[in-house]
Amino acid sequence: MVSSISLLSSTTLLTKWASQLSSQSSISPRDSTWQCVCFRNQKRKPVLYLIPARHFLSTPVDSITSSETASTHVTSGVSEVERSTPSNNVNEMKEFEMELQELFNEVKAMVKMGKERDAMDLLRANYVAVKEEMDSGLKGIEQAAVLDIIALGYMAVGDLKPVRALLDMINKIVDNLEDSEPLLDSVLMHAGSMYSAIGRFENAILAQQRAVRILENRYGKCNTLLVTPLLGLAKSFASDGKATKAVGVYERTVTILERNRGSESEDLVVPLFSLGKLLLKEGKAAEAEIPFTRIINIYKKIYGEKDGRVGMAMCSLANAKCSKGDADEAVDIYKNALRIIKDSNYMAIDNSVLENMRIDLAELLHFVGRGDEGRELLEECLLINERLKGKNHPSMATHLINLAASYSRSKNYVEAERLLRTCLDIMEKSVGSDDQSVTFPMLNLAVTLSQLNRDEEAEQIAIKVLRIRENAFGKDSLPVGEALDCLVSIQARLGRDDEELLELLKRVMMIQEKEFGPSAQELIVTLQKIVHFLDKLEMKDEKFKFRRRLALIRERYKQSLSF
Repeated sequence: MVSSISLLSSTTLLTKWASQLSSQSSISPRDSTWQCVCFRNQKRKPVLYLIPARHFLSTPVDSITSSETASTHVTSGVSEVERSTPSNNVNEMKEFEMELQELFNEVKAMVKMGKERDAMDLLRANYVAVKEEMDSGLKGIEQAAVLDIIALGYMAVGDLKPVRALLDMINKIVDNLEDSEPLLDSVLMHAGSMYSAIGRFENAILAQQRAVRILENRYGKCNTLLVTPLLGLAKSFASDGKATKAVGVYERTVTILERNRGSESEDLVVPLFSLGKLLLKEGKAAEAEIPFTRIINIYKKIYGEKDGRVGMAMCSLANAKCSKGDADEAVDIYKNALRIIKDSNYMAIDNSVLENMRIDLAELLHFVGRGDEGRELLEECLLINERLKGKNHPSMATHLINLAASYSRSKNYVEAERLLRTCLDIMEKSVGSDDQSVTFPMLNLAVTLSQLNRDEEAEQIAIKVLRIRENAFGKDSLPVGEALDCLVSIQARLGRDDEELLELLKRVMMIQEKEFGPSAQELIVTLQKIVHFLDKLEMKDEKFKFRRRLALIRERYKQSLSF
């Protein structure tokens, strides 16, 4: 399914260049068929909305209630380690676990109050103490557990630099521990999550697999305590590109919960949603419909058909339908879902998630040829934002750009120009006229002006965009390539020197090669343009070389589509 319009969500940065409005990315010259290069072959990416559901935790995470001072925790958080030796004393281990939890709660409380420096001091003090323990020869589960909490603390602070080294220290300790050690399963699960967060998925998988094995030996293979590590393991498999294994783990998790909680338990929502999301990502939209439909039925059974959670789940199903190609059915489901969410007061009218749903539906309506309905939704988003935040609030920019895209699609370029100029005025007052973020609506304005046959004005704007982006991103960056491509299209209409335009196109090609590779599909349109100018300039030898390369890339993607 090919996208006809790509609208920005309220949370999309204006610098996310891959999300360009494809409806405004073409300029038709007077003398030939011409198309602006779309740097990414736009396909509508499904957006999924996770309904809040209960989490599966082997031990509850306490709320932040600690009122102890940092200095107290420096002593109490480590004192247990100082006097502990490997022991099976259950009460002593529970006390130690409570102190670990208190230490982590204290770090979270400091972060919440904006005292990151105090939190770092607390973590460093505990690290120094436990390192002294390890240097003296103590390298047991207690030391691993303290290092685990310190690493989690750094994650909470947002400083990932020490985490890698801490995880390696933990790994060396736990490799020499027996599976029967208390707290080992928790330490491994935490380590797996942190490894995953820093992109070391193979390490994450190993830690999570061992945690699962420990819990299986302790509680059996169908106990619900396996759910948390299994979900973590499945996520790591998916992140590591092992989708088939991830699907199998998600399905196992669902089976465990069905046996213990029943087939209509709300606990099934999280693994079902994760499974559906993964299947959709893997291009298996028809299979993804099954878990999303189950979630809808679960919520209907528990909360009734008019509950907002049902509407949220319906939006995920609509995205699966859309990805499968059932766009009209997806629209109907989406509209019903938004009506349920609105009527149930499940979300505030200005909720960002609800706003993004309206934008997604508007994009879908444009795709199926119901642009007027889509535009009404975009105008609704604009009016809500204007009423709650004011006419000149920076958040208005996204909605103005989306509405301008809609009007451009319906060939009302005059209204599109007005909206884009309003957007530019708001952004320039907010960030200045030379900030890179203003180049997004500015480039769209250049395209719109060209559609209005005001090419000289469009050219000046495109040149300004190019200058700003070169200064902001570098001359060989993708945003610069996009600006160059637009400028070439405008200047071709103005009849500028063909040799200069050819050089600019070759520069575009080099940027695309750097970004996407020498045989990327994105190169096809650029190569077509290069061949066009080489033909005009009667450069036969070079034209043959580029035409052959174009043919090879076309053949490559024709074959990939046939499989």
